[in-house]
Amino acid sequence: MRANQACHAVAAMCRVLGVSSSGYYAWLKRTRSKRSATDELLRKKVQVIYWWSRGTYGAPRIHQELKAAGKAVGRKRVARLMRESGLAAVSRRKWVQTTVRDRSARPAADLVNRHFAATGPNQLWVADITYVPTSTDGFLYLAVVLDAWSRRIVGWSMQNHLRTELVTAALQMALEQRRPPKGVIHHSDQG
Repeated sequence: MRANQACHAVAAMCRVLGVSSSGYYAWLKRTRSKRSATDELLRKKVQVIYWWSRGTYGAPRIHQELKAAGKAVGRKRVARLMRESGLAAVSRRKWVQTTVRDRSARPAADLVNRHFAATGPNQLWVADITYVPTSTDGFLYLAVVLDAWSRRIVGWSMQNHLRTELVTAALQMALEQRRPPKGVIHHSDQG
C-alpha cells in the first residue's frame, strides 16, 4: 500500500483489501517483534555457516553447528530460515546400478590379459558403456568402440535404454566404418 499511496487514497486501498485505515497506520508505527529481530540475527548466523560449508550443509548439520556453539534453536526454525533465504544443501548423488551381470552366464575369456596395446590399426578394439544424466530425459546410455592403436572411437551408439541393441549398434557402426580383417579382438568388460 505504501508504494501505491501516490496513485490511490489509503482509505480506498484499505476498503479494497478489507482492512481498516487505523489498522494500517498502527502497523506502520509498530516496532519489530522480538521473534522477528532474533530471526534476523539467526538468519545471518545460518548464512555464515552455510557459506562456510561451501553450500553443503543442510538444516540438520547447521542445527548441530548452532547447538555446538551454544545457540538453542529448533531444527525446523533453521529449515524455515534457510528456505526463506533461498539456501539449499547440495545433496550427494545416489548410486545408480546400471548393469546387472548374469552370474549364471559363462564369462568370455580375456584374450588380451589386461594389456591394451596394439602394434597396428584394427587389431584390438575395446568397448564400454557409460550413462549421461540429463535434466529432461533421465539417463541416456552411450556405448563406444575404440581402436586401441589409434585411440579413436570407431563406433558409438546412444539410447535411452540399456538393452543389447545399444551395444550391437555401436559394434555395427565400427564394422561398417573400418571393415576390419579377420582376427580383430573385440574386448569389453564383463558387465
